[in-house]
Amino acid sequence: MPNRLSDATSPYLLQHADNPVEWWPWGEAAFAEARRRDVPVLISVGYAACHWCHVMAHESFEDETTAARMNDLFVNIKVDREERPDVDAVYMEATQAMTGQGGWPMTVFATPDGAPFYCGTYFPRDHFQRLLEGVSQAWRTRRDELLDQGRRVVDALGAPRTLPEAPPPDATVLDLAVRALVRDYDTAAGGFGDAPKFPPSMLLSFLTAHDERTRPLQSADEPTPSWLMAVGTADAMARGGVYDQIGGGFARYSVDREWIVPHFEKMLYDNALLLRAYARMGRRPADPGPAGEANTALLRRIAGETADWMLRDLRTPEGGFASALDADSDGEEGTYYVWTPTRLREVLGEEDAAFAAEVFGVTEEGTFEHGASVLRLPASPADTWRYERVRAALLAARGERTPPARDDKVVAAWNGLAIAALADAGILLDRPEFVEAARETAELLLAVHLRDGRLTRTSRDGRPGGNPGVLEDYADVAEGLLALHGATGEARYAHTAGELLEVVLERFMDEDGGFYDTSDDAEKLFSRPQDPTDNAVPSGRSAAASALLTYSALTGSRRHREAAERALAPVALLAEKAPRFAGWALAVGEGLLSGPLEVAIVGDPADPVTSELVRTALTWAPLGTVLSRGDGLDDGGVPLLRDRVRLDGRPTAYVCEGFVCRLPVTSPDELRALLARKV
Repeated sequence: MPNRLSDATSPYLLQHADNPVEWWPWGEAAFAEARRRDVPVLISVGYAACHWCHVMAHESFEDETTAARMNDLFVNIKVDREERPDVDAVYMEATQAMTGQGGWPMTVFATPDGAPFYCGTYFPRDHFQRLLEGVSQAWRTRRDELLDQGRRVVDALGAPRTLPEAPPPDATVLDLAVRALVRDYDTAAGGFGDAPKFPPSMLLSFLTAHDERTRPLQSADEPTPSWLMAVGTADAMARGGVYDQIGGGFARYSVDREWIVPHFEKMLYDNALLLRAYARMGRRPADPGPAGEANTALLRRIAGETADWMLRDLRTPEGGFASALDADSDGEEGTYYVWTPTRLREVLGEEDAAFAAEVFGVTEEGTFEHGASVLRLPASPADTWRYERVRAALLAARGERTPPARDDKVVAAWNGLAIAALADAGILLDRPEFVEAARETAELLLAVHLRDGRLTRTSRDGRPGGNPGVLEDYADVAEGLLALHGATGEARYAHTAGELLEVVLERFMDEDGGFYDTSDDAEKLFSRPQDPTDNAVPSGRSAAASALLTYSALTGSRRHREAAERALAPVALLAEKAPRFAGWALAVGEGLLSGPLEVAIVGDPADPVTSELVRTALTWAPLGTVLSRGDGLDDGGVPLLRDRVRLDGRPTAYVCEGFVCRLPVTSPDELRALLARKV
């Protein structure tokens, strides 16, 4: 019989709906049942694309014996960390405090009031069965110790926290971060640190912005250390197995230092952030010589292919983007993606198979398991026509395999990241279909996720979930809408972004000018999460700083700018010691340092010169520049467009800082020259 998860909207919870474990969804009813039965709570947290979550499910949660012990001894709660990032955050902090590490699946034993007293991650079945018995026995015989442990954890993690006051980052702080990153940079393989290696998407954005401040786009100076680290990492990832060489899109991370073998799950947030980073990096004119030209072409190709993959494999029928593709298919990790020489010959024939094996690094020994290889691109092939033909044939053949499962819930924050990335990439790569996709995603969020000014965290099949949005949802959706306003000229996107940011300022701000990750009217947990560090995605605080800064430049609001500056205070604390955990905040700091610059473009939307002015602005203005677009007839209530008229009826561009503008120009060449003088 299905358990209590059968009506869930989360694909992860639905994966467990037929387990013999009597799962409860997160909620007061589960804790009330634990109090009634006088047993502890077992909280299991994971997500649909998590490989080790699947392993523990197959070993333990689908095992009748293990499930019977769980049902007899505990009330068992299953949590989708992507639906409830607040629940995940507080228990992950407890897990890390108790064990020194964290990860998923996360396994937490707690009192009927939710206080954690024993935590861990993945447990093999035999170990897990012993653990169940041991915890239950301790609950019966040493309950006071467990209750005391839970109280101490709750007291420690629930105590008020304050960060030392610090000014917003200046050039000295941002330069310190670059020097710290140089020490961590892997000069041989790109990226930072050792295995496992995660794509440092937010650091790529910061390093690109830092490079543009110290070596403007139209400069002929030698590459900076920032650019060498950024392009070295981007190139290594694009040629490695962490990038899907025939289908596009990046995997979650590489298990090795050289980016050869990935952990095969593909996440929307990684690819949205990397799409925006690669598209922005591809703006820089090629450094002199064939290598520089190849780098620029590769950056732009990867950006386009990543967007194409998102639209092909993650697009939902309602116009949003699904959260992730699983790492597994047919019960094994990676089988959808890997190849052997024999399989290449079956698909391509002898000659093309030999070509593919050489181009993609497929060997008899293999680079993965069972003699299979993950496709890589160690060097660009000379015969590009043959390369594209072989690539297409392999993609078609792979389409006959069992594809990885898709977690098709729509997460507001990650779709906000996708909107911003597609809006930028659509303009920079001259791919208007990307901008249109961003618009469709925005319309889904506004229609399904937004009610009475408040956001819902997730939806599925066009049906909103039951969990309220957290800080990253408001901030990332606002960021996406502001980028979309610049790409389309639709003023309502900017106005809605302002309304979302008003909720941020009223409901999420703390007493010191920082931000909590949950609103003041959200469910009260034993700790109110407040993480200032950027990890797999921008922290809510960093994302809020970015959107607030952009909105302040669009409207002239000092209130929003001051809030952004206060939100960036942790950058000074993290820049030298832990810059890898502040990538987005550092990138926002670069935007703050550059003004940010404001560019208003007005003109007939159907006039190609208007579109070319927009592309010129996004291509040649420094990262962080705020773009607003209108028709020059009605400012739509957007302050940056007020009194911006077409000169002699022609499309016109205004370059401003603090609403003080230089003389307007009417051609892309003039705008490029004006931006060169400005930066």
